[in-house]
Amino acid sequence: MLKNIYQTLHAHYGDLRWWPADTPFEVMVGAILTQNTAWTNVEKAIKRFEGNLSPERILALPLEDLQEIIQPAGFYRQKSQYLKAITEWFMTYNCDLDLIKNRPLLDIRTEILQVQGVGNETADSILLYAFDFPTFVVDAYTLRLFSRIPVEAGKTYMEVKKVCEDRLPRDAELYNHFHSLIVQNGKEYCKKKPDCQACPLYDICKKRIA
Repeated sequence: MLKNIYQTLHAHYGDLRWWPADTPFEVMVGAILTQNTAWTNVEKAIKRFEGNLSPERILALPLEDLQEIIQPAGFYRQKSQYLKAITEWFMTYNCDLDLIKNRPLLDIRTEILQVQGVGNETADSILLYAFDFPTFVVDAYTLRLFSRIPVEAGKTYMEVKKVCEDRLPRDAELYNHFHSLIVQNGKEYCKKKPDCQACPLYDICKKRIA
């Protein structure tokens, strides 16, 4: 079923890639800022760094100044603390991507989950999109789609993640494309109030609205 979903979405949308960022560190910042808010608000916040978004600047900024910059992303008091924490973790590796990529995935995932403000989705987003680890990202779009098709993958984050990784090849590029396709389809058709008629998955969805 997962391969069928992927192939159908890929045939409709082509190659899509997510995450929109200029650097791996910007991915990390975006993964924190996007918690409980729309991506458009994250873009507004990132623009307020005026092209100067670096680990050194995040750590050097007074907390109040950082909060002012990221205010459009909401929950800026908590997120400012989270940004400081994830940046401090990154600095323990001297911001060296190769040092991180050469560590076992499970070790890095365990480490990053211990960082303040980092849960499963944030951790996997950073691991996949910043560091190219083959770890499947589960988000609200994924859970909604799987519940409607339906895909028997469980209900918790880790249950769905495990099923996806067990049934698909362990490939970071595939996971990137698949997540991008799910997000795009969720925005266009598989919305909270679904628009089923033109959805590319109409024929295989058991909860389609005629």
